[in-house]
Amino acid sequence: MATVSVGCGDFLEFQDALKKMRQIDDKIIYMLNTILPTESFKGQVDPTVKCKDLYEQIQSGHKTRELAITRCLNASKEKVKQLKTERDNGNESPQLLKALRKEQNTLRLLQSELNIEEVVKEHTIDVYYNKCRVFYKPPNIQI
Repeated sequence: MATVSVGCGDFLEFQDALKKMRQIDDKIIYMLNTILPTESFKGQVDPTVKCKDLYEQIQSGHKTRELAITRCLNASKEKVKQLKTERDNGNESPQLLKALRKEQNTLRLLQSELNIEEVVKEHTIDVYYNKCRVFYKPPNIQI
């Protein structure tokens, strides 16, 4: 998995970073096909070890992305709260209102990204489980 630094300032940069971090999920079928041996290579490769390593990579990626999204989501919530407080204290400047609308939109996009992450995780785990369940069953997998 590529390690990518994820900043919360620019949402498009944030999405690009998430896209890079989701490479393992996007290529899960290919990865499973390359690590699992065919009948002729069964003796040369230990599929249990390969499946376990892949599962750990998947879990690590999911945890990293979820933490990044949650961190940015919380930062955006705090910024919206701060801007609303400023507005409620009588500042009705167009710049403030524009910044508030922009931050509220970013907040919605981040919440949507959290939902997308759940779908991606479910799909990846489902595909993983269908291919690796014979070789390795993680103790905490929920299908």
